[in-house]
Amino acid sequence: MAIHLSQVAEIAIQGFFVISGLLVFGSLERSRSIRTYASKRLRRLYPAYAVVIIIPALVSLAIVGVGEWAGVARYLGANLLFANFLAPTLPGLFEDNRFIEVNGALWTLKIEVMFYIGLPVIALVMRWFGKAWWVFLAMTYVAAEAWRLLVPVHLDHSLAPEIARQLPGQMAFFASGMALWKLGDFAKSRSMFLLLGGLVLTAASFAHPMLEPLRAAGVAGVVAGFSYVPGPALPAARFGDISYGVYITHFPILQALMMAGVFAAIPFGGGFALAALLVVIASFALWHLVERPALRRDSHYRLAEAGKPRQTTEKTGHQGGPDGHL
Repeated sequence: MAIHLSQVAEIAIQGFFVISGLLVFGSLERSRSIRTYASKRLRRLYPAYAVVIIIPALVSLAIVGVGEWAGVARYLGANLLFANFLAPTLPGLFEDNRFIEVNGALWTLKIEVMFYIGLPVIALVMRWFGKAWWVFLAMTYVAAEAWRLLVPVHLDHSLAPEIARQLPGQMAFFASGMALWKLGDFAKSRSMFLLLGGLVLTAASFAHPMLEPLRAAGVAGVVAGFSYVPGPALPAARFGDISYGVYITHFPILQALMMAGVFAAIPFGGGFALAALLVVIASFALWHLVERPALRRDSHYRLAEAGKPRQTTEKTGHQGGPDGHL
């Protein structure tokens, strides 16, 4: 059974959703109020997102002039509201590339925002279930997989596959991440077991279409295994958290290099190295100029960068972990 590069990319995105379910649910659990939770999510997500939308729009205007302002305005209006699918392109940019979208990675952020909005209600229902919270998450998992697999079969529309992969179609991954948060101590003590089990389930999900619903549980096991496996603490945060910046800048940078003919002019390895360097530089600039200034002073990211210990929340009395990667 061969796994293609596109499938590896798909697993990476699904792992992204699992991690989001874990960390953002944890952020909600530690927040003093819904307002605090919403503020943390907005500060972490939107400023950098707006920048990577606005900069290509300005480049487009510089290339084609104000005569194409309507197309640029349409792009800005749709994308600043996370409706990337309504206007994914800009006049004069990437029109001869294999992919003409300005930033094809941003479709996941629409799903993230929908999850952020719905999470307080989901958490409230979980509290109603009490100790049987896992029953609700299991029901959510099954319903999400049913939506994702059955919508393309029963909806006779060209957009059916696209609709199926939106929420609630991705909720199995978010729910799996939420389960990891609830089972934190168990997951930490069984990290190798979860890693091996996750690898088996993930591999099985590719073996036959009927086993595909095992994917979310498998990816969650892999995430838990790699996250909690014993090892030395790496002080990567001391240099700034560029993970979000890497995700939202890599696509347009690659597109720009292709548009400029860089990959055709130099060997692939050289083009890849240049792209990686530019992505890292852009991500550090985004962190220090936009992301970090937008965060609260007591944000985990700013504390970790300064080498300070995690704070204790008033709500839970437990040590606060990351506010969430997004």
